[in-house]
Amino acid sequence: MTNHISATAAGNQAAADGTMKAIVQDAYGAVDVLRSGRTERPRIAENEVLIRVHAAGMDRGTWHMMTGRPYLMRILGFGFRRPKNSVPGLDVAGTVVAVGSAVSRFAAGDQVYGMSRGSFAEYAAALEDKLAHKPSNLSFEQAAVVPISAGTALQALDAGRVERGQKVLVLGASGGVGTYAVQLAKSLGAEVTGVSSAGKVDLVRSLGADHVLDYAADDFADGSRRYDVILDIGGNPKLSRLRRALTPTGTAVVVGGEEGGKWTGGFGRSLRAPLVSLVVRQRLAMLASKERASDLERLTPLLESGAVTPSIDRTYTLGEVQDAMRHLEAGHVRGKIAITVFSGEAAS
Repeated sequence: MTNHISATAAGNQAAADGTMKAIVQDAYGAVDVLRSGRTERPRIAENEVLIRVHAAGMDRGTWHMMTGRPYLMRILGFGFRRPKNSVPGLDVAGTVVAVGSAVSRFAAGDQVYGMSRGSFAEYAAALEDKLAHKPSNLSFEQAAVVPISAGTALQALDAGRVERGQKVLVLGASGGVGTYAVQLAKSLGAEVTGVSSAGKVDLVRSLGADHVLDYAADDFADGSRRYDVILDIGGNPKLSRLRRALTPTGTAVVVGGEEGGKWTGGFGRSLRAPLVSLVVRQRLAMLASKERASDLERLTPLLESGAVTPSIDRTYTLGEVQDAMRHLEAGHVRGKIAITVFSGEAAS
């Protein structure tokens, strides 16, 4: 009996089986817009995979999708008055239960990880080109906190053209993207300095950072050290401060920021960075990260070898998503939050 079924058959099967438990969001707003409920299992297209979700990941991106801020994201297609997808969650790890007719890389029973539409649920649909086979040594919770954050970190290092022996500064080194950026830069042979709050210095050091700065006590742009590459993941510093900390021909990659107003957030600074590069020797680049399986394929051997290890702050159940979001909002998360959805054997 083949594991490869048509998208139509998979969709009909899902509908016949009824509904699933999920976190449902009908509007943008504070944490109470996230509610536990039941909704119809997703139908898959011919190029999609239906996943029995074992675990999902939560990070600042999930918060932005909850609040609908900055407002620019609504204009860019995420849903103007309400989320386009009523089930939140992107990072996913689980077991394939059905595949579309055009899918060739996966079959029912495969353990996968990647980016889906609506991972805070018992089942999620994902495009084939946003999934990879789960690293054999990782739990589902560990795998679920990898895709978005580690993929963004990898793309930031590519944009910065990081090479062995370079001095790399990671701003926001204790966050979801930052914890991976530190480890990936070290795997490339760079000398890494991480910046975090005082309470998270130990975490950044444990990730392999050669030097760690407390952002409240140490000024990375005081001129005492200059860096070949700066990965600006958090803190929203002015571009002039980034330039002061760079070597004369160094590169700064603006990955994101959590300030800058309700309309554009930190995106305005990202747009200005390439313009500044036109008139100076230093290179200031903006990163618009993409969701793609090719990044996961590059990350898998690093995860399996132990060169990169996911940092999970806490694990919550699906019914505790509101509590998880409150913990995230408080700013205490070290690395990522994992949401356990299904802990038994894979569903047939």
